[in-house]
Amino acid sequence: MTQASTQRAERAELAGEVLEAVSSQRIAAALRGEILSGEIAPGTWLRQDDIAARLGTSRLPVREALRILQTEGLAEFFPNRGARVPVLDLAEVNTYYRMRERLEPLTLALSLEHLTDEQVARMERIQREIAANTDVTRFLALDRDFHMTSYEACPSEQLLATTVRLWNATQHYRRAFMLIAGADRMPLVNAEHHLILDAVRRRDPVDAEHYLAGHIRRTRVELTGHPELFATPRPLPR
Repeated sequence: MTQASTQRAERAELAGEVLEAVSSQRIAAALRGEILSGEIAPGTWLRQDDIAARLGTSRLPVREALRILQTEGLAEFFPNRGARVPVLDLAEVNTYYRMRERLEPLTLALSLEHLTDEQVARMERIQREIAANTDVTRFLALDRDFHMTSYEACPSEQLLATTVRLWNATQHYRRAFMLIAGADRMPLVNAEHHLILDAVRRRDPVDAEHYLAGHIRRTRVELTGHPELFATPRPLPR
């Protein structure tokens, strides 16, 4: 093989790897949206062949996409069985929320000094939309955007990744609770968001941590007061 032929082969191989990576990210984004929105429920097995057929792709990028979701807390792998959306019991959700009570205020405090005026303005726009909204599904998406915007300037990638992972892991159960509580909880959520937003505007890490920790703790207490939301995890197939 000539040098030119070798270079063309290498470029073609590199192009294929780039396309595969892009495809994996696209598949991960699609599955992430379906899991976070509740379209794919906890305990659902993520069959590579089924996903590949549904999304019109091959198994290889699907496998890589599932690995991406695993790092985000949205998939778990079992040897010789495959991957599924994680199932948590009440004790696990309670523990995850207690971890969030401690880690998310730190994430916010570290993010504060790096947040831009544009990011704070985005939080204000999101909160105005939350206040005007009455749909629970839309509220959950907006609420996630509100908090993730406040965290995105955190300089610690590891802390931010852990924060996102814990949020992802508890999203389904919070959605189930909100569907029960409905719009009655909205005034309280709005009041707490305004306190957090005020601390963010002032770049006050002490108040921001205090208000956010209370916000998460109240959700934990109310959520874990509904044991009926936590089904017994499905047994693994033999």
